[in-house]
Amino acid sequence: MNFEKICVLGLGYIGLPTASTFATHGLKVVGVDVNPKVVQGLQNGQLHIYEPGLRTLVQAALRSGNLVVQDQPEEADAFIISVPTPFLTDKRADLSFVRAATQAIVPHLRKGNLVILESTSPPRTTMDVVAPILEQSGLKAGEDFHLAYSPERVLPGQILREIVENARVIGGVDPTSAEAGRDLYQIFVLGDIILTTATTAEMVKLMENTYRDVNIAVANEFSRLADRFGVDVWEAIDIANLHPRVNILRPGPGVGGHCISVDPWFFVEAAPDITTLIRASRNVNDAQPDFVVEILKRMAGGDLAHRRIAVLGLAYKPDVDDLRESPAVEVAQLLLKAGAEVLAYEPYKLDFQQGDLRVLPSLEEAVARAEMLVLLVGHKLLKEISPEKISGLTPARIALDTVNGWTASDWEQAGFKLYKLGVGEIEP
Repeated sequence: MNFEKICVLGLGYIGLPTASTFATHGLKVVGVDVNPKVVQGLQNGQLHIYEPGLRTLVQAALRSGNLVVQDQPEEADAFIISVPTPFLTDKRADLSFVRAATQAIVPHLRKGNLVILESTSPPRTTMDVVAPILEQSGLKAGEDFHLAYSPERVLPGQILREIVENARVIGGVDPTSAEAGRDLYQIFVLGDIILTTATTAEMVKLMENTYRDVNIAVANEFSRLADRFGVDVWEAIDIANLHPRVNILRPGPGVGGHCISVDPWFFVEAAPDITTLIRASRNVNDAQPDFVVEILKRMAGGDLAHRRIAVLGLAYKPDVDDLRESPAVEVAQLLLKAGAEVLAYEPYKLDFQQGDLRVLPSLEEAVARAEMLVLLVGHKLLKEISPEKISGLTPARIALDTVNGWTASDWEQAGFKLYKLGVGEIEP
């Protein structure tokens, strides 16, 4: 199948790189977003998200004339839906963005078109949600137009490389739809392209992230056990991983982001009677911020009220500006709830504000009045903080490292008492 023009609905962390990559490979691309600030910003060459190399790619796509950004879709050979799928307060998937984007395609759908859903979704979303909406056009999925599911499988911070090099799975509502999807993505994908059914592709994406979530939950429980038994969990994990068939992941303040902390709930929603382990793992990881706050309470002598705490890092993972479902943000909010004064610093999101939580403009300002320091994200620049330098900038002399980013001997030499998540200290 040949493609000259495509329409990408949703210009976030996946949609924008995808649209720009297609445009720089010679296709005419209409990028659509319902947020007027996003549309206006991109039309002026301004990005609303940070990803290494993305600004250069987007600007090249815009300058080529192949990428046009607007707030409404139009006729095209193919449509890609790349909108968010968050979850509701009861942990059910919020498919309102998927439904709205699909509905927006209906007036422009023509015979022979290809529609691909990229948004992470519960099993059977393509068949039971997207297909019926598109068929309101009077056309039949798999007969009059092609319909497929192809999830993104990239790591923030490496999206531009992985979107091209990673293997891609494409699941069609019928074999011809999967083949049409392959024809589109092979324009720039260098990795293997695996064809399957739409529901299998949906499940593959959820399985990948659920597998990691379950394994992180084990690591987080190990950190709590080590805390209780007076063991250094980081040392214990390193030793255990010397076994050729063991690969324990690293604990931390929780699990966040738009995938690992969300996707397992889609399985629980779809089959609550047979997902006991998945639900339990989610509950463990969701409770890890509470464990961090309990450690801070012990450090403070049992009460955090009115304590000034410098919170270093709010992103959900190192070296990105993505704060979606971030456990670091949850820790900060729990500290506020406990009556502490939170002095937050997130170098990649200086304009972040959520309720009473706001980011201070510099590390120096965050630590200047602090009584306690807590490292919540392993940003390279935060891990490389000089304890000697910090000691001259803050009255704080106790610190908590939740990601094993600081060397205890260096901080103790600079006059700090450094606690670490998962390093238990048994009272004599």
